[in-house]
Amino acid sequence: MNYVRKHWKLGGLALIIGISVSVFASSVASGSSKHHHGKRISFDMVRSTASENAHCLTGASAHVSIRSVGAVEIMKVRVKGLPPNTEFDFFVIQVPNTPFGLSWYQGDIETNDSGRGRGIFIGRFSIETFIVAPGVAPAPVVHNQPPNPDASSNPATAPVHTFHLGLWFNDPADSVKAGCANSVTPFNGDHNAGPQALSTKNFANDQGPLRMLTP
Repeated sequence: MNYVRKHWKLGGLALIIGISVSVFASSVASGSSKHHHGKRISFDMVRSTASENAHCLTGASAHVSIRSVGAVEIMKVRVKGLPPNTEFDFFVIQVPNTPFGLSWYQGDIETNDSGRGRGIFIGRFSIETFIVAPGVAPAPVVHNQPPNPDASSNPATAPVHTFHLGLWFNDPADSVKAGCANSVTPFNGDHNAGPQALSTKNFANDQGPLRMLTP
């Protein structure tokens, strides 16, 4: 009898655990489905104005897909037609062309032997994407080398939406090698990047593609 009771308890416990896991999984799936419903956008990036002016990167482009999961968005970027084995820097920006406005560094995308690459970024990439500075405050100076040293304080600004995307050469030498301009910009972690390669200039300044997604 003790043997039967012991094994009944173990079997019952396993059954309860199994049911609990099933209910939890169903609950998560249900919640995920609700968050994902109708919360996806996709669009293309094109050659930047800088690339067109330099008559370089002909055929280069990117495809972007963004999915809202409620609290954040997941953005996938696939580039093609770029120089092979080259590192680029990816930014969320205010407007697609110079002077670009307020800009936010997301990360790097490196191409393979075929000039293709991909990046996955998690953050707020929707109509709620914005930068705000209620007042001036001290800022850490990490890089103080010319031509683009860090600022020691921020400018105050009301909320500014940043709905555009841009991709920059990480190294001006790679830009020159690709037949593009030999210019130094602040668009990498050390503030010595090359010119912009791709952008969302196929959208109007105040109608950047991130504006299309409502989380």
